[in-house]
Amino acid sequence: MKNKQFFYSSPWTWKEMSRLLIFVLIMIPILIEYLLNGYLTTILQNELYSGTLTGLIMSILFLLGVYVVALRPNNLSWKEVGLTRFSSRYWGAIIGWTIALIVASIALVLLMELLFGIGTDNTKTESLQSRLTPTNLLIGFVSAAIISPFYEEIFYRGLLYRFFRSKYGVRVGIFVSSFIFMIVHIPTFNTLPVNFVTGIVFAWTYEKSGSVIPGMIIHGIFNGLAVILTALG
Repeated sequence: MKNKQFFYSSPWTWKEMSRLLIFVLIMIPILIEYLLNGYLTTILQNELYSGTLTGLIMSILFLLGVYVVALRPNNLSWKEVGLTRFSSRYWGAIIGWTIALIVASIALVLLMELLFGIGTDNTKTESLQSRLTPTNLLIGFVSAAIISPFYEEIFYRGLLYRFFRSKYGVRVGIFVSSFIFMIVHIPTFNTLPVNFVTGIVFAWTYEKSGSVIPGMIIHGIFNGLAVILTALG
């Protein structure tokens, strides 16, 4: 685990954080998720392929944004956003949180379906199910279980959680980083409650382990299982 002082301060200012939030919450959704993804869907005639390619481009831009805005100007390494080793004793917590997250997500999905009639299907799951081949399943799995967890944990937990936690404490840090993580998943509204809960778990594992890697592992297993269940469904 990291030195306790690690989360009490961050090397970034509101100026840097504002730039990154504008980039992530405004520029990427408009330019990449809307315009580029729409163009790729028209060209490829396959929402799974266009979505995966869009996700790959987003991951590169996210990491590039973190490096250019938050790390390079301050001569910082990727360790400052949690990309570091964690204690082997934390593997038990990883297993426990993975199971707890799966159970909590199932309960949330059932509750939403019972109260609001909202199921789990969206354009991503429908695209995978309608074109279910070994290649498409592999593409969907790699995108959801490897690419997304890697860049999302670095940005939303490694950067955002540490920043807000250092200024306002653990509770606010967890809530704000999880809320932002939730709203960036719009317009897949049926997954928003699950996104918020997963954000809480990933932030907490970062707090306790001092590394974003446990969050990446849990995130990857969770997303990978979701892809497999979608394919089986």
